[in-house]
Amino acid sequence: MQNLKMCQSCGMPMEDESLYGKNADATINDEYCCYCFPNGAFTNSNETLEEMIESCIPFLIKDGVCPDENSARKMLQEHLPSLKRWKTA
Repeated sequence: MQNLKMCQSCGMPMEDESLYGKNADATINDEYCCYCFPNGAFTNSNETLEEMIESCIPFLIKDGVCPDENSARKMLQEHLPSLKRWKTA
């Protein structure tokens, strides 16, 4: 069974390499997705964890992962802090 990669910024499953981010030298970065890390840097490097949570909520609802804003926010608040970008020492 293939180990599914997950973006270490937004938590999006990266089911194939087309969803992987890119480093500054255009090589694949398999830790971050193409939306969060398209060209060797985060799309919004000043984005806070709270802002990331709010920007991800609509996608979880649209994709049917969560039925409403409150459940999506709760899920993201529990999951995103454990990802590499947001983990605090």
